Amino acid sequence: MSAQDPDALRAEAEDFRKTFQEARAEIGKVIVGQDRVVEATLTALFCGGNVLLEGVPGLGKTELVKAMSQVLDLDFRRIQFTPDLMPADIVGTNIMQTDEHGRYRFEFRQGPIFTQLLLADEINRATPKTQSALLETMQEGTVTTAGVMHRLKQPFFVLATQNPLEQEGTYPLPEAQLDRFLFKVEVPFLSRQELNEVVSRTILKRPIELAKLLDSDRIMQLRETLGKVVVADPIRDFACRLVLSTHPESEFSTTEVKRFVRWGASPRAAQALIRAARVRALSQGRAHVAFDDIRHFADEVLRHRALLNYDGQAEGVQVRQLVQGCVESLPEQAA
Repeated sequence: MSAQDPDALRAEAEDFRKTFQEARAEIGKVIVGQDRVVEATLTALFCGGNVLLEGVPGLGKTELVKAMSQVLDLDFRRIQFTPDLMPADIVGTNIMQTDEHGRYRFEFRQGPIFTQLLLADEINRATPKTQSALLETMQEGTVTTAGVMHRLKQPFFVLATQNPLEQEGTYPLPEAQLDRFLFKVEVPFLSRQELNEVVSRTILKRPIELAKLLDSDRIMQLRETLGKVVVADPIRDFACRLVLSTHPESEFSTTEVKRFVRWGASPRAAQALIRAARVRALSQGRAHVAFDDIRHFADEVLRHRALLNYDGQAEGVQVRQLVQGCVESLPEQAA
């Protein structure tokens, strides 16, 4: 479809909006509250990105992925990361088999990573060697073992979790791997009303049937629509300046960033801002990106990519506040 076909583009945007809102509402039948978490997770899935969820146990992270797998009709698997988990436990391994003639041959047995929705639970409990086994799959959607490359079925989506409270015996994700996550999302604790609703549902044990609204082909079709969303030059430049504002040596950075940040967000952050903004625009029925779409997911995109210096760590500076300062101080139009 050409860019000169605005009516068809508007129709596709409206179709995306309707589908996105239906999926969000259907998942909401299971997940109480957590609207921002559901929105960010769905956005990342449609972007083709991955999400790192940070929250204490028991807030429904596993239920969220299960609900998504039902509504989107995708294969789902869960890996509980532990210090003794090996890369072969995730990606699979070659085992020796005998054929009908008694000859030995190697056969590849797929690991749990061969799925479409992968819940990597408490990813920071695994050793760096095991964590790195996810890098290729998150970036390329492939698994290479014994020199043979296996391509994963698309869409492939990793939802990793980590507990912010318990840090003993954990291995913090290196910056290179954190950068592979489109979003880092904080899962807040429930409000009084939401907690009452969760407990009521648990007591009544009402079965909830979720409708299958999408499938793999439909999701890939909706992803193609993203490339047609118009991103004007000033909008793109705003996203780039927002990323540069997290770098202490940049002319766009705030006083707080210059004082407390050692290194700012990577070029992937600018790409992530645009991709997420396109989904948000479509989810509201628009075929063009606005400045507010860029700002909307700035915290989820930038917070885990900006590294504090010694002063920032010593004073307990929150990167979220630094990002918020960048968003509020950056003018829409370049000087």
